[in-house]
Amino acid sequence: MAAPAEVTDEPGQPPALTSLSLAEAAQSTRMQDQIITPFDVSGGFDDTGKPKAIDYDKLVDTFGSQRIDKPLLERFETVTGHKPHRMLRRGLVFSHRDLNLILDKYEKGIPFFLYTGRGPSSDSMHVGHTIPFEFTKYLQDVFDVPLVIMLTDDEKFFHTPKLSLKDVYKFTVQNAMDIIAVGFDMKKTFIFADTEFIDGGFASAFNNNVRELGKRTTINQIRGTFGFNDSNNIAEFNFPAVQSATAFATSFPFIFGTDSKKVSKIPCLIPCAIDQDPYFRQCRDNAPKMGYLKPAIIHSVFLPSLRGKESKMSASDADSSIFLSDTDKQIQKKVGKAFSGGQDTAELHREIGGRTAVDVPFQYLTFFMEDDEELKRIQEAYEKGEMQSGEMKMACTKEVQAYVGAFRERRKAVTEEVRKSFMRPRQLTFTGMPSEKERQDAKDKRIKQLEQELEQLNLEG
Repeated sequence: MAAPAEVTDEPGQPPALTSLSLAEAAQSTRMQDQIITPFDVSGGFDDTGKPKAIDYDKLVDTFGSQRIDKPLLERFETVTGHKPHRMLRRGLVFSHRDLNLILDKYEKGIPFFLYTGRGPSSDSMHVGHTIPFEFTKYLQDVFDVPLVIMLTDDEKFFHTPKLSLKDVYKFTVQNAMDIIAVGFDMKKTFIFADTEFIDGGFASAFNNNVRELGKRTTINQIRGTFGFNDSNNIAEFNFPAVQSATAFATSFPFIFGTDSKKVSKIPCLIPCAIDQDPYFRQCRDNAPKMGYLKPAIIHSVFLPSLRGKESKMSASDADSSIFLSDTDKQIQKKVGKAFSGGQDTAELHREIGGRTAVDVPFQYLTFFMEDDEELKRIQEAYEKGEMQSGEMKMACTKEVQAYVGAFRERRKAVTEEVRKSFMRPRQLTFTGMPSEKERQDAKDKRIKQLEQELEQLNLEG
């Protein structure tokens, strides 16, 4: 089977970013510096040119976020009454901004909403893409809150010269169906594509927030945060305001109601990979100036490439990724070639054991295996040399095949009609939803807007 269609980002669009352009603090752009931006992810290289694993502790310090520690996990379990997701238990969701405040509000019965997204760059997502969505579904189930999922097809179009609007929309449709197959509750979930929603009749409030954000954001701030220069197009400079506007409940009056004073106090929690943090630092800076609460953020690590922990799984490199469209045979072949932490010979491996810290098949088990005790048993056996690399790869293959197989079955049930239902602007069902009067007022207002648009068309015709 051919690799899913993918158009890689053009060099220089935006330019290769370094810690200098993000933090404006480094005095060197040597190749060993790790690069973590919305556009580039690499652990960097040491002085000998050897690739390094991504240093997440350094990211917490650089980005100024907070580690999710044991006391916070214990409070999460106490407040929600649910065992933390395996990604929380294992430190794969590792950092946050104001998660404690979200727990405070939930404990007091104050409603909030979830927001996450995806930039559609290929017609099939890989298993690394599903990790944040699976975790988001867990949060939706635990907190019983509405969820907004943004598909940033416009960003992919702006960012990659080779991509046409037709290309990105095709990717968007397929990615939306993949996301739905994760198992989200349609009654509580609204998915939208920027190119459809922003120009539609339901986005006037959304666009007002984009304008407010744009007015408060300078070109120098965007340059400093994202490393843009004069070669970047003007749409790229504006896009951070678009991505940030989704973090405000007032952008969606058809979900949260038209009482802007009340709706502006609804908090937002954003589960995302750590590379998206620069967008929301900008958003958090501007939110109080607009009379809104700062969105809370919870960060996940990247699923490593099959080649090693130095970089994340990438759709542009088919040999580094396991796609949701891969067959069991393809998964077995790919895992069989994954970077191993085993020793050079079976004898040496039995003598000193394997290295789970760099073993990609074991790393995948930490993402996909639910059973903590079994994972611990496998780790100890491998590190003691009682389990060989081939056995580790077999265990990994079994878990990933089961994960992708279950997805394939759910994906069969996602029809075009189902996709359109998820992507239709509508009232969602949740605790604290607008009253019947508020919903009727919003409906009447919308009808009036449509009548005015029709009248204008008749005049023009």
